[in-house]
Amino acid sequence: MIPRTRIRNIGISAHIDSGKTTLSERILFYTGRIHAIEEVRGGGKGATMDFMPEEKLHGITITSAATTCQWHDTQINLIDTPGHVDFTIEVERALRVLDGAVMVLCAVAGVQSQSITVDRQMKRYRVPRLAFINKMDRTGADPFRVVQGIRDRLQLNAVLLQYPIGSEDQFQGVIDLVEMTADYFEDENGENWVKKPIPEPLRNEAQQAREKLLDTLSLFSEPMTEMLLAGEEIPKELIWQTIRQATLSLEFTPVLLGSAFKNKGVQNLLDAVALYLPSPVDREVVKTAESVSVYPNPDASLVALAFKLTVESFGQLTYTRIYSGTLKPGDTVYNSRTEQRVQIGRLVRMHANKREEVKVAVAGDIVALLGVDCASGDTFCSGEPLVSLEKMFVPEPVITLAITPKKQEDSDRLSKALNRFQREDPTFRLSIDPESGATLISGMGELHLEIYLERIQREYNAEVYVGTPAVAYRETIRQQATFDYRFKKQSGGPGQYAHITGWIEPTDQPFVFENRVVGGAIPKEYIPACEKGFREAMQSGQLEGYPVTGVKVVLDGGSYHPIDSSELAFRSASHQAIEGAIAKAKPYILEPIMLVEVETPHEFMGRVQGDLSSRRGLLLGSETMQGYTVVRAEVPLARMFGYSTELRSLTSGMATFSMEFACYRQS
Repeated sequence: MIPRTRIRNIGISAHIDSGKTTLSERILFYTGRIHAIEEVRGGGKGATMDFMPEEKLHGITITSAATTCQWHDTQINLIDTPGHVDFTIEVERALRVLDGAVMVLCAVAGVQSQSITVDRQMKRYRVPRLAFINKMDRTGADPFRVVQGIRDRLQLNAVLLQYPIGSEDQFQGVIDLVEMTADYFEDENGENWVKKPIPEPLRNEAQQAREKLLDTLSLFSEPMTEMLLAGEEIPKELIWQTIRQATLSLEFTPVLLGSAFKNKGVQNLLDAVALYLPSPVDREVVKTAESVSVYPNPDASLVALAFKLTVESFGQLTYTRIYSGTLKPGDTVYNSRTEQRVQIGRLVRMHANKREEVKVAVAGDIVALLGVDCASGDTFCSGEPLVSLEKMFVPEPVITLAITPKKQEDSDRLSKALNRFQREDPTFRLSIDPESGATLISGMGELHLEIYLERIQREYNAEVYVGTPAVAYRETIRQQATFDYRFKKQSGGPGQYAHITGWIEPTDQPFVFENRVVGGAIPKEYIPACEKGFREAMQSGQLEGYPVTGVKVVLDGGSYHPIDSSELAFRSASHQAIEGAIAKAKPYILEPIMLVEVETPHEFMGRVQGDLSSRRGLLLGSETMQGYTVVRAEVPLARMFGYSTELRSLTSGMATFSMEFACYRQS
């Protein structure tokens, strides 16, 4: 068995079209996992990690794919994640369970909108990362500007570990600033990694870059500081050790260079993953919802997290990260959410959509369980006390479509498809329009829902009518309001009685409940029913019936009847009390605002800015790069439907854009 210290659980994340999947394909090739390189858009079989038909059709990653490969003495468990913001939950749940990450950036575009989102997710889960500046062969490549962008826009202490040998179509390789060698990648697929002396014209520049690197690293190492002051040569082992320590403490971000498509620089990145990113035993101890510490010890009680589900013909496939203990086929464990016993059938290790049987999995492993019935985010434990790992962050949907089956026979197939998708994807929501009775599907964007509509037709052979997209508005309150509500019913039999008092106020959280009841004014067993009633009332606002957000409810008193009070009575009282309080708290409607980034040739910049302004857009600024301009703006989602067609028309098809949710704002 491979020592835990030689395992790396890593993810590859980036803005769309930065080259993540192309990089993953090279990693699999150089580690011997595959024996031929396929391209994302190159015909043939397509990239290994993009195995869904929709991924091959659209040329993008839609679902995160897991695999395992071996680089020298290090086992790398790799998850390739989508770059498109509509599939951000795939990045979120991958980073929730990974120990380290590689953030890929385009050498031309640099830090883009989704780069900022990915950075925010990595910081949320305190994931150490390397940065890899890809596409060094592209016209306009400038790694130094990208590093400055990482420092300025992501507030990371980023420093190059390499210096480029040429750029654009003259990009030949990299200079390793630790070993001070020139690295070239020869033969057809760059598999022959050759180290040579640094070319004479680049010696001074490489030496200056090395001094800058050592100067930054000396802040994290007293021995290195002393050696620099004494003018001594710094051994490469000390440099590696210092980079590793500073990376694990999130105080330093090593930056590497390359071109995955041209097969240059990937082996250096694999070395860096093994040298600088954490093993399962290096990561911070995991805290559970009960504030119990979980250590990555194979001999301890089992604690594992189900972080992703896919429903297939044979049953459910549950991707699971083991944080503590050991798991084998045939073991019986507890699901801490349901408090039910679960028997483990088969364990498999995933290679994209292929499976390899596993006889045992221990702390630090990522495996898949076959045929286990559970929900995404469930915790598996082997003994008392039952603990629950903290849930991952799930963003709220921003767009809704109404769909109806075209024929009666499509109805059952549609129902099966929607129930499956809802189980697999926490950002895909299902509801019924109370007025029309139509089925409503909600998601993170137009592409997100478009992919599911394609899958309904391809996988379930069901055809549907699709309504026009609707924006997922929200309602919130402007001020504090009190409630004092008495619920009383007498109808011959047992009565119903509940009395609650308290107040609501605005908050920056979606919903907060605080119980300040003292002295048994309301028995403890009725408090959860009160919270449930409050939450139910938040589902539909007073103005247009949109969900209510940004409300804190404080329950501070009330009264009960020893016979007539019940959970149902307190739940009903809470629901009606909040409805009245919201009406007094000056409610108003919020609309989703999107952060839009448009890359356009200079000559179309005025048109693009004018069009964004006409869509009630707030221009945030622009950045001029070689040959084009990046325009950034915040625009209401309601005004962005069909924007891709309009942008092509405005710019003769030469501009591209990306869009992600920014915030809710008063409409």
